[in-house]
Amino acid sequence: MPFLQPLRRLSDTVNQAAIVICVACVLIMLGISFTAFLYKLATGSSLSWTYSLARLFLPWIGFLSMTISLRYGEHVAMTLLVRSLPRVLLKLAAGLCLAVIGVFGLLLLWYGWDYFLGASQVYMVSDRIQIPGKFTAVVMPVSGAIILLHLVQGFALLEHFIDDETAIKELIETVDTETTETEEHA
Repeated sequence: MPFLQPLRRLSDTVNQAAIVICVACVLIMLGISFTAFLYKLATGSSLSWTYSLARLFLPWIGFLSMTISLRYGEHVAMTLLVRSLPRVLLKLAAGLCLAVIGVFGLLLLWYGWDYFLGASQVYMVSDRIQIPGKFTAVVMPVSGAIILLHLVQGFALLEHFIDDETAIKELIETVDTETTETEEHA
């Protein structure tokens, strides 16, 4: 299906953006924690706002990393059980799995959007730092939309269809290619 190809590229691009955002959130959290550590070393007292501010990034890391793991087939699966099924039942089980993932994405989008619209609280990180609740609430519908977008990848999301022999050969070829390139540069 040629119309799926641009959507698959978009899915890959969105996945790369989610990875960058997750890494940025982790680095920001580490930066905040390191700032608190240095301040404690320098002054002997603690900054009251560091823990509260750092934890606001946890929902972003959790929800976006869920979409990243889905894209790479690293979600919870009963691979051994499913692989023991005949091919017809394997496809049926995979289709049902994708349907359940789709329903989850829809529910996350639907209820997450309502949650986002209703988020009126303000996180009082400190006297001067106030973060709207919408900052953390928006990640729910965004993650639902990303999950639904990743469904264009089809059975590639499910590790049931990864051929072990092919995967092993690809890994060996990659290692051999890297070894050859390293030897040529030396």
